[in-house]
Amino acid sequence: MRQIMLALMFLMTTVMVQAQADQNVDFQKVEVGDTFEIGRPEAPTYKHIDFPRANFIIKKGGIANYKTVEGNKVVVTAVKKAKDGTIEVKIKRTDGRRFFNTHAVVSADIQSALQSGELNTL
Repeated sequence: MRQIMLALMFLMTTVMVQAQADQNVDFQKVEVGDTFEIGRPEAPTYKHIDFPRANFIIKKGGIANYKTVEGNKVVVTAVKKAKDGTIEVKIKRTDGRRFFNTHAVVSADIQSALQSGELNTL
């Protein structure tokens, strides 16, 4: 009897874990070519869009002004699912210019960036 109860508990936990994993996949379907607009971050810096730190921008000869990226339209160039279940995308500007005159492409956690308002849909 004990073995049957253990088997049922194991079966129930695996079904529950699988159901939770399926909910995360359907959160946001992002494809290459989708267009977004960079919004204003809640904090002084962007947390979910991986812009380089100011010292790296300055070393490459760029201008480290994060307010200049606000309102830029960006397009998704690559989509990758990370090991922790988040969807990471590579974005570049639609006008062909570089971010801070140094970086052509930056990465972002799409789920967190959309929820926080750092990225807005068009």
